Amino acid sequence: MLTCREMTQLVTDYLERKLSWVDRLRFQLHLGTCRHCREYVREMKITVRTLGRLPPVEIPPQTMDALLVQFRRW
Repeated sequence: MLTCREMTQLVTDYLERKLSWVDRLRFQLHLGTCRHCREYVREMKITVRTLGRLPPVEIPPQTMDALLVQFRRW
């Protein structure tokens, strides 16, 4: 069974349906036994849905370059 920490690391892949069937099954088994993780996944779904409704924002090229530099350092 997955731990809660592993669940938080896999939630994006779960929501994007990128988990293997074995990992998806393990994920769902954990959800069936952990109300805290069920709430976390529910909140993530709401967040994704809400952010998906926002209009796209134009990011200036210099800002995008600065962000990419920071992400690469991370």
